Amino acid sequence: MSMKDKMHSGEIYFPGDAEIMKEQIKCLDRLYDFNNTRPTELEKRSEMLKEMFAEIGEGCYIEPPFHSNFGGKHVHFGKNVYANFGLTLVDDTHIYVGDYTMFGPNVVVATAGHPILPELRAKGLQYNSPVKIGKNCWIGAGAVIVPGVTIGDNVVIGAGSVVTKDIPDMSVAVGNPCKVIRQVNEHDREYYFKNRKIDWTSEDIKNL
Repeated sequence: MSMKDKMHSGEIYFPGDAEIMKEQIKCLDRLYDFNNTRPTELEKRSEMLKEMFAEIGEGCYIEPPFHSNFGGKHVHFGKNVYANFGLTLVDDTHIYVGDYTMFGPNVVVATAGHPILPELRAKGLQYNSPVKIGKNCWIGAGAVIVPGVTIGDNVVIGAGSVVTKDIPDMSVAVGNPCKVIRQVNEHDREYYFKNRKIDWTSEDIKNL
């Protein structure tokens, strides 16, 4: 098995392999171009993301600067995914994100890890494990999602959380390490923030 194949197998491999580096530098060149687009060049950004990503649905938006080890080459976005500035996708292997998911500023999603044994780290060795994020999630500002984690649908991850374990559907989870504190419930149909009620008669809500 080649080093490139091992990237997606979960096995230990050497990321400085010449074949891998040749492919990676091309991706990073394109990422540089994306990050240097003008705010008015929205259509150009959209077309570039379609070229850069493994998969990307309609209506996705990423606010530069966007950081990614392979420029999105191993990233799979559904439709209408939104990412605020400073998103970091360590996409040494695959990252899957469902429709309508939102990322706050400075979120990190990492698939790459390094062995705890110092002798192996000294050799520059690495392993990767994919991350899966479901549909209609909100990942709060500054959250970190580590390799191998799966987050279900309709999940809220609190700002600054470090997600080290899987999070089930319809959960609100916060903290370091991130833990489920409650389920999305009927209270959330009445209040959107603290004591502020949702006005279901509002034209702004009804017309969307």
